[in-house]
Amino acid sequence: MELFVLLLTIFVLAVFVGFEVITKVPPTLHTPLMSGSNAISGITVVGALIAAGSGQTILVSILGFIAVVFAMVNVVGGFMVTHRMLAMFRRKG
Repeated sequence: MELFVLLLTIFVLAVFVGFEVITKVPPTLHTPLMSGSNAISGITVVGALIAAGSGQTILVSILGFIAVVFAMVNVVGGFMVTHRMLAMFRRKG
């Protein structure tokens, strides 16, 4: 139980710090930051796959699967936004 409380505390603090950092970024920097964060999201996918496949408990597997889905949505969305941003700089004609 103590381990769960410790991990829950770390998770809540990470959510709070992440929210505070992202809200302080000006809108003009969001797209470059998103394209740069795709590598970090890739690492998250690997960690989520390890958690989902660890087979410890059914709850860990379910949460790992949900983490894989969310991380992949983040990676795909980041690449889509980056592709759209780069398309703005292509010559037309």
